[in-house]
Amino acid sequence: MAENVTVARPYAEAVFALADAAGALGSWSRTLGVMAGVAANPEMRSAAANPGLSAERVYGLFAGACGDLAAEAQNLVRVLIENGRLALLPEIREIFEELKNEREGVMQAVITSAQPLEREQLSALVAELERRCGRRIEPRVQVDAELIGGARVQVGDEVIDGSVRGKLAAMALALTK
Repeated sequence: MAENVTVARPYAEAVFALADAAGALGSWSRTLGVMAGVAANPEMRSAAANPGLSAERVYGLFAGACGDLAAEAQNLVRVLIENGRLALLPEIREIFEELKNEREGVMQAVITSAQPLEREQLSALVAELERRCGRRIEPRVQVDAELIGGARVQVGDEVIDGSVRGKLAAMALALTK
């Protein structure tokens, strides 16, 4: 996986530079989302890896699945196909999103709770995280019943574990010392 990220980074940085210069970070983000989804499809992966299909045929299948692509996006797809790197689109998208978020002053937070959060709870939690981090927070919420109760929040490298499971683990560790 680390190798894929290393190979994908120059593509992502080039797309980011192009999108940033054109003021089109949002539209490129949406386009890369669609393209990454198509590239991750098992049937598309199989077609791209099939030596019996020409690059033009693979491009036709890919472009047909994506729908209307801008000329720059079409060029990116062609370059990736010619270099056998179409499968890197999910990593390219991920790196692009990191660069975009950094430019826009946004941090992503993964909020894992034991139960679904109500809108008010999520809003309060995001507001507190924004105050604490000094940046806008874009939450991604997950539910994991194994947490028993509470929530676990990851913002960048920082983890805030307010889950019952985390507190029990910390108590168990303290008791063993």
